[in-house]
Formats: sequence, C-alpha cells, structure tokens
Amino acid sequence: MATDHIRYDVLAREALRGVLRQVLTDVAQHGLPGEHHFFITFLSKADGVRLSTRLLAQYPEEMTVILQHQFWDLVVTEDRFEVGLSFGGIPERLVVPFSAIKSFFDPSVQFGLQFETNEGAAETADASAPEIAAPAATPAMLAATESAPTDAGDEEPVKSEGAEVVRLDRFRKK
Repeated sequence: MATDHIRYDVLAREALRGVLRQVLTDVAQHGLPGEHHFFITFLSKADGVRLSTRLLAQYPEEMTVILQHQFWDLVVTEDRFEVGLSFGGIPERLVVPFSAIKSFFDPSVQFGLQFETNEGAAETADASAPEIAAPAATPAMLAATESAPTDAGDEEPVKSEGAEVVRLDRFRKK
C-alpha cells in the first residue's frame, strides 16, 4: 500500500471542522435560524477544554451540550468556541477546542458530523477519515432539549431550566 504523504485524512477532518466553525460563527453573529439547534459532544479532559470542576466531576470523559434556547455570549475563534450555558440553574462558561469535538448534530435537518479525536495527542497516520453521519432523530432525542441530563438509558426525561447535557449514545440504534 502506498504511503499517503498528502495526509488526506487530516485535510478532510480539518475541512469538516471548518464547516462546524462556520456554522457556529454564523450563529454567533445572527442567532439560530428557524428550528436549527445543535448537539455538540466533546471530550471533557481534552487539551484546552475548560469546564468547572462540578461539570468535570459529573462528565469526566465526554459531555454533550445543546445549543438551542438558552445560551449566551457565543464566541468562535479559529481553534475553539466559548459559550455561556446554565446547568441546574447555575451559569457556566465553557471553552471547547474544535479538536476536542467528537460529534455535531442538528436534528432539525438530520445533519451530523462525527470526528476522530486524539485526546490531546499528535495527529496519527490513521487511514480512517472523519465520517459524515446523520443519525435518525427520535422523539426522545428531540425531547432531550427539554430534559435533564441522565446517565441511565431508560429514565424518563425530567423538565428543568437552561441548557441540558445528554449522551447521544442513549439515542443511537444498538
């Protein structure tokens, strides 16, 4: 097998992260259009991620945030985004590098991106490129924007205030 000196896998991954960066930049400037809203899953301990110790204790591996109704001060730079969200009525400021993001999903149009993450390590020469995924939205997923975070897959959603964190694995076909 020939050696990929061009590194198409890295180029494709960065191009898709550019799509995410552009979408968030537009939302920061103009707000969410129509029914669009986003599920963004990222590694909690990746280099550059900033979370409160309370959130890190609750989500030590990965975390999913939903940008829909109640978020503020969305700032997007070349390598990360920052956003204000409320968790259990407590306002928090999150900083998430694009390199820490595992997946992005907009259920309003069934569009998703899934990324390989390096958990702070150098890029590897892995032959697999990022996948474009479009998981099927279920009523539970759409209701998740109004439910409290839970680790148990069979629990009923609980109504609460503010942005919520859910694990997308709950909604994937097994």
